[in-house]
Amino acid sequence: MFAKIDVNGGNAHPLFNYLKEKQGGTLGNFIKWNFTKFVVDKEGVPVARFAPTQDPIPKMEEEIKKYF
Repeated sequence: MFAKIDVNGGNAHPLFNYLKEKQGGTLGNFIKWNFTKFVVDKEGVPVARFAPTQDPIPKMEEEIKKYF
C-alpha cells in the first residue's frame, strides 16, 4: 500500500514539487485537492495538468494520444 505523503508545503514530496514546478495551476502551483491529475511523457517531463473540477477524460485522452 501507499503511505500518505504531503503534496504541498515544506514537507511536500520531491515528485510533487517537480510536477507543480513544471505544470503550475491556474490559481497558484499548490495542489488543491487529491484528484488533480498530471500527464507525464516518456522522458519524465510533465506535459499537462488537469484540475479536479474539470471533466478530464476527453482532454486527457487527447493529450495522451500525442505521445503514442
